[in-house]
Parts: sequence; structure tokens; C-alpha cells
Amino acid sequence: MVSPLGIYVSVPFCKAKCSFCNFASDAFGPERMDGYVDRLCREIAETRLSVARMDARLERTVDSVYFGGGTPSLLSAEQFRTIFTTLRDEFEIRSEAEITLECAPGQLSEETLEELLGQGVNRVSLGVQSFVDREARAVGRLHTRVMCEEEIARLRRAGIRDVGIDLIAGLPHQTEGSWRESLERAIASGVEHVSVYMLEVDEDSRLGREALKGGERYGAENLPSEDESAALYEVACEALDVGGVRQYEISNFAREGHTSRHNVKYWKRLPYIGFGLDAHSMLRAGEGAVRFQNVDDLDVYMGDPSELKVLPQKNAKPDPEFVSREAAFEESLFLGLRLVEGVCFDDLQREFGVELVAAVMPGVEESREAGLLDVSEGRIFLTARGRMASNEVFCRLLISATA
Repeated sequence: MVSPLGIYVSVPFCKAKCSFCNFASDAFGPERMDGYVDRLCREIAETRLSVARMDARLERTVDSVYFGGGTPSLLSAEQFRTIFTTLRDEFEIRSEAEITLECAPGQLSEETLEELLGQGVNRVSLGVQSFVDREARAVGRLHTRVMCEEEIARLRRAGIRDVGIDLIAGLPHQTEGSWRESLERAIASGVEHVSVYMLEVDEDSRLGREALKGGERYGAENLPSEDESAALYEVACEALDVGGVRQYEISNFAREGHTSRHNVKYWKRLPYIGFGLDAHSMLRAGEGAVRFQNVDDLDVYMGDPSELKVLPQKNAKPDPEFVSREAAFEESLFLGLRLVEGVCFDDLQREFGVELVAAVMPGVEESREAGLLDVSEGRIFLTARGRMASNEVFCRLLISATA
């Protein structure tokens, strides 16, 4: 059965770069944004030619479009109109498609909101991160709790069908009490979707670099420990469930009927294509699949089109990565296990054969005995403890498969 395509549009612009951010985004002026939209539309218009060179299949029918960033809401109404016109020239976006915009509270003008509603945008994901002003301010967020709550109310009045928010566990100054306050306000707001992310401490963000060297800037000395952050995640799982916002993926929670159609494509290995800086794609090719991504350097992206598509590794040559049968099996297993519903043995055997499934069974049994996996009615899925240690589970299964 042919699955409709998902489209991701990267808009790497922000009013200010948050200290925890490790994405390919930054603050730029209007002229840079104008040039980016032109380059983006050129990429969209030329994509069928570039995909054809990979012998990949690019479906015309689309049932999800996701504008991520950065802060896509900084684009003007006219810029969004130009992008949507280009997308509809190349693709058939279904009338019932899920169309999502990532947005920072207080950074979506009435004119742009009106244009987006006219273009069919029906889902907005707000980068709240924390409803506690001290925590938001510590990492460079420009909003307050009051602004967040007012923005949620404004989006509802405008007719946005689904409003979601992002929260981060492990921010500077965060305690269990302040975290519960954020969770309680999220539930009370009635938002349909909540994403809970653990703060990443690595060298790709200013806060991460400062924390790793033991410094004090950006609130690094006030970060909760890894164990404390893990405990906050467990608190979120429990509190959101009680509040009717059920977990359906390791980091994602939704009220009934409001899961993110677009993000589910990633975890179920359904085809999607990304446009813009550092955007990723996965398309079907022959009996398998091909993955490719755009460069993560804005100057390069704005330059020579021949340098656009590259492998995930930095400085790799501009070739796609063709996914082997074995790699596709591993992806199906590991991505599928991120979902609370897990993966179905019959589905895996039907697509990849009995031998590959049998090869991971020792790892499945070992993880089950450790309380990290469970098996029921022909499905395997992570336990609550397993979701906290998912990388350990994946390593056990990978070792089992290659033994």
C-alpha cells in the first residue's frame, strides 16, 4: 500500500539563540530570511529531479507538513504564501492534512496567523520549555508564563485545532516542585499534545559546553544532575497520564486522537522529505529505502546547489545513504520500540523474514528478564523502566543480532 508523503520544512531563524540549543539555527536579519525563502523554494521546485537521480519514489500526495526550526513563525505572511504556493505546485496536499507550525510564544503576528489559517495550518507546537519564569529566563527564552498562557488562548480563539507545547526536564534552577508546576499548568491549559525532552548536555550548545567544563555561565552550576533529570522525566510520565495526556512515544504525550501524524512517520519509517537547512529525508527506493540530508551550514546551503544533499556525517561526499535490508530491520525495531505500542513480530517477519527476527530474540529475552522489555499478544514494547534506558535496550538487541 502506498503511503502519503510527509514534508518537513526547516526554518533556521530565531530572535535569539537559546543557551541549550544544539540545532542548526541562529538569529539573522530580514534580508537573509528573504534569500533563504528563495533558496528553499528553488530546492522544492527542483526536488523531483534530484530524487529521480537516486531512483527513489517521491509520492505526490501529502498528508502532513511540518514547519520546524528555529522559529518558523518569524517568517512573514507573504513568505509563507510563497512557500505554500511552491509546495502546492509540486505536491497535492490533502484537504485533511495535518499542517504544523513550531512557534515561540509571543512571536506570531496576527497577519501571519491569519495567512497560516488560510493555508490550512491546523496544529501549532509552542516552545514553552518551562512555565516557570526563572527557568525560562535562565536559558535565554524571551517569554513569561503569562505570555505562554495568553498565546495558547489566542490560538484557540483563532481556530487552531491542535495546540501542543514542548517542556524540558533538567533546566537550570529546576526542582521537582517547579517541574510539577509546569506540568500542572500544561494540563490545566488543555493543550492536546505535550513533548517532554531531557536537556542534552553536550558540546553542541553554549550551556552544554559550559557545564562540561564546570563553569558557571548560562546557569550551568544550577543544572540538576542526570539522576535528578531522570526522576523529573518519571514525574512527567505519571502526572501527564493522570491528567489525561497519555504517553505514546518516549518523549511525546497526547490526549486521545491528537498524536502527531507527522512525527509518527519517523518512528514507523513512512516516507518523508525535508527541505531547507539540515533537513532530513527518507524515501522508498526499489525494495528498500534511501536516506539523505541537507548541509547544516547556512552559507553552503545558500550557495552551490550541487553541495546540498549530503550524508549524515559532516564533510561527507554528496551521496545518499541506501538502507540495506539488515539496516532497515534494525531501524524498524529501534524506531518502533520508541512507540508505547511497540512493534509486532508478524509485521517484522513479513517484511524482513524469520531469520532476522530470530537473531534478536536472545537480546529480547535478556532485556525482558532485566525488566526493560515486555512481550504480549505478539508485540514487544519497552517497559516504563525500559523507556528510561532505551539506549541500553537497543545495544542489547544490536549485539544479539550481530552475534
